[in-house]
This record gives sequence, C-alpha cells and structure tokens, in this order.
Amino acid sequence: MTRRAGKAARILLYMGAAIASVVGLYGISLISADTLLAQRDIPANADVIVVLGGDGPPRAARAAELWHEGRAPQVLVTGRGDCSFIRRMLIEMGVSPEAITTECRSSSTWENAAFSQPILAGMRIRRAILVTSWFHSGRAVTRFRSLMPDIQWISVPAEREESYWRLAFDADGIQVFKEYPKIMAYDLRSKISETALLDLLRPTSIGAGQ
Repeated sequence: MTRRAGKAARILLYMGAAIASVVGLYGISLISADTLLAQRDIPANADVIVVLGGDGPPRAARAAELWHEGRAPQVLVTGRGDCSFIRRMLIEMGVSPEAITTECRSSSTWENAAFSQPILAGMRIRRAILVTSWFHSGRAVTRFRSLMPDIQWISVPAEREESYWRLAFDADGIQVFKEYPKIMAYDLRSKISETALLDLLRPTSIGAGQ
C-alpha cells in the first residue's frame, strides 16, 4: 500500500506541475500580448479603412470612429459570414452605406488580404488603415504589407477594454493564446511561399547557359 500510495502521490505531483506550467504559460502569454502581438501605428488620414471580420462589434466601432473623424472616406469590410453584419453595424453607427464596400468570400487572415488586394487595386488605394482586434493586429498588418507593399498600411486596432484578470476567463483570452501558434504557422507559410516563388523565378541551368 505504501508503494502504491507513493506512486499515486508522484502522479499527482506530476499532474499538478503540468497544470501549473500550462496556467503559467497562459498567464505569461496574455501579459506579453501587448508587446509581442499588437501593432499600433499613429493614426493618419488614408484612402480607405479596411475592417477584418471576426470580433465584429469592437472592430466596427473602431472603424466607425475613424470614419467619423474623417480619417478615410471609404470602408472595406472583408470576411465571410461577418461582412454583412459589420456593414449593418457601421450603418447603424452613422457610416454612409455608399462609403462601404464588402468582400464576403475570405475565411482567414491570409484570404482577407488575398481577396482584398484586387478590390483595393481597383480603388487605386495608396494608403489604408487596417482595423482588427488588438491581439490580431501584428499578424494581420504583416500579411497585408507583405502582399500589398505598394500600399502604406496603418494599423489602428480595436483596443482591449478589460483587465488581464478578466481576459483570462473570457473567450478572447483563448483567442490571444491561440494567436502565438498562428503567427508561427503564418511565418512558416510565408517562407514556403517565398521559397516557391524564388524557385519559380530562378533560371534553369539550360536557360542560364543560353
């Protein structure tokens, strides 16, 4: 019985240590999010405000605020499932319906940028304000700048309104935690895409000899 009790105690000790490690990592990820995940630029006038689908109400509120400040005359809402909802919210907040364009096919940040690119090109955009959640802003603006380097991107995210303590027990806390592996996945995907593009553009040995 003593040997069994000792084994059970060790298992409980290991489980407790594992749980404490996960909780500690979770807490550190939240506290570090402002530094490691967020990208905030000084607001400036632009040609368009691009709002990403997702956490609709705060993003719509931030975009409407910028529009009413006269930061940009046009708004592009991008995101499948959220585009119509955010558009309605913007109109309810006083944004002119004629000023709003929607892109309703994209289902990820990667696609938000890819599907917005031809729309923005057709609008001849030179400077754009990007609106998303604060913890998503770094990854989002990196993607948009990478795909559309000819546009000057200004990140003005919807800000956190709750304490870290409340965030830890809120659904957004999980989203913040998940943002870290998403950034690593996006970095890897970008490197693979860049490598594939370089391989495509690299002349073959036969072509080089000619």
